Amino acid sequence: MADINAVAKQFTDFYYTTFDTNRAGLQSLYRDNSMLTWEGTPILGAANIAEKLTSLPFEKVQHKITTLDAQPSSPSIASMIVSVTGLLVVDDSTNPLQFSQVFQLIPDGGSYYVYNDIFRLNYGA
Repeated sequence: MADINAVAKQFTDFYYTTFDTNRAGLQSLYRDNSMLTWEGTPILGAANIAEKLTSLPFEKVQHKITTLDAQPSSPSIASMIVSVTGLLVVDDSTNPLQFSQVFQLIPDGGSYYVYNDIFRLNYGA
């Protein structure tokens, strides 16, 4: 297996750069059986996930990654769980939002696709 942390870093760099510049370009990372849970709402399938991500109510967004952790998720295939925390700057706001996101990546040819994706904003108590 390739270095799991290097793969996780490469994936998240691509994912968040694409999210910040061209959200529609994320659809290719998902499949028809992929699931996104966005703030508690489950969304199934690549087309529905892309529709959700492109319809989010902001014009400009920037992700700033704080932590990135990865673990293998299966003893039989080179899948992995990737956990990310960070800051989200929306429409040039001076108050970034904290977020957490977890991906399960499944090997697909020489690459990976997102099978599970869980996103949450983290609000203070």
